[in-house]
Amino acid sequence: MSLDVYLVATRPTTVFDCNITHNLGQLAGAVDLYRPLWRPEEIGVTRASELAPLLKRGLERLRDRDRREEFRKLEPANGWGNFDNLVAFVERYLAACEENPDALIRVSR
Repeated sequence: MSLDVYLVATRPTTVFDCNITHNLGQLAGAVDLYRPLWRPEEIGVTRASELAPLLKRGLERLRDRDRREEFRKLEPANGWGNFDNLVAFVERYLAACEENPDALIRVSR
């Protein structure tokens, strides 16, 4: 016979982190992604499962070939960030949300 003792703690663990320039806020706004990305708490989004559909819709809008030139005109004049950066960021964020649907969303502005 033996005694087994365990100390078990559940602690928050970051499962995804990424950064993008605020300079792409106007472009994000053009496809309804500004608030989901920069201010999810203002629209009541707290979990990745709630954010994923919003990211998916925004990504579909970004991928609309008929509007691509319109979106490129919204790229920041200072060169910090561009259309392709935003697309890649949203793709990665969406994949992470789908892989971790119960994850809590935290943003730092």
